Amino acid sequence: MPPEPFDPFRYAHEHYSEIAWMSQNTNHLFPPKAIEEALRQAIREHRYQGYPLAPGDPNLKDLVRDDLGLSGVRVGLTAGGTEALYMITRALLSPGDEVVASDPSYLIIHKFIELSGARTVNLDIYEAPWRLTSDRVQAAITPRTKMILLIDPLNPLGSGYPPEEVRAIAEIARDHDLFLLNDVTYRDFSERHTLAHPFAPERTITVWSVSKNCGLAGLRLGGFAAGEPLFSRIWKYNTNDLGVSVLAQVAATAALREKPRVFPEIRRLTRSNQERIFRTVARIPGVGLPVYPSQANMFVIDISATGISPEDLQRELLLRHGVFLRAGNYLSPRFGARFIRASFSNPPSDIERFEKGFPEVLESLRASVPTPR
Repeated sequence: MPPEPFDPFRYAHEHYSEIAWMSQNTNHLFPPKAIEEALRQAIREHRYQGYPLAPGDPNLKDLVRDDLGLSGVRVGLTAGGTEALYMITRALLSPGDEVVASDPSYLIIHKFIELSGARTVNLDIYEAPWRLTSDRVQAAITPRTKMILLIDPLNPLGSGYPPEEVRAIAEIARDHDLFLLNDVTYRDFSERHTLAHPFAPERTITVWSVSKNCGLAGLRLGGFAAGEPLFSRIWKYNTNDLGVSVLAQVAATAALREKPRVFPEIRRLTRSNQERIFRTVARIPGVGLPVYPSQANMFVIDISATGISPEDLQRELLLRHGVFLRAGNYLSPRFGARFIRASFSNPPSDIERFEKGFPEVLESLRASVPTPR
């Protein structure tokens, strides 16, 4: 039998503690003490032996509501924000519907849209201003349009939306009686962030997660917030009828209580890290950052002028330096061959490994690229 193709995720997990995880936008800066103490207490009490309260811990839902700064909404807890996205698309979309979205984007949402029998209308945004605009969204609406997908800040580019653009897109959704799916997973890393809900409360579903802001990606807890009757329409598709993980809820509760105190320093370190990556990239011919500074904890590094494949760069950087970045094909059907994504809510030692390894691997791979005749 031929050898199995190289699986970067299997390799990275087999060498977990040796890897600089700059591939999945995970947050490695959140102080663990309060979370670990809460988990230890829950384990000592054998909380894992019983089912959780099915609707979710009311105190945790209050913390989420306060963290978002939204009133008059119901909060649903799901196994990560991804499950919430699946529920929303299945509940609100039907075969033949259209969703105005972008390319690049978080393509898992696009997959869920397609599973509902709907289709995305992908507006190319791999050029300034590197995000959707209200004019382009308005022009893309047809009689089949049912939803607008607004990811803010945007994975993978790191671009953010100014308040006036959020308001304009929300008003389009309201005026055309469309749903507005506002994925705000990375909002805490932004210099300023505007939720869409206040501008179209009857049409907006806000998707949140503690994976990135609180560094709890492995515990899989997130959810959505919406007013009635929209919340109940979506919640009918909840598959976790016995509730989401007890331990995830305990950890999220501890983290959200700690977050106002610790996150300013996390944001500062994240900004410092992306500045160091910017300086490294700026010294390399043919390589650049389309969006800088990022309003999230990631951005893309465009390597298209080098002729190097993002997959080759991902593999060699991982194997030779233990630095894991993500090839762009995961995030863009049209532009994925142009870039690799780097996240940077990491300890400075991870960034040091990037500063050393990225130029070395690029130089090595560039030497193997055929010269055009």
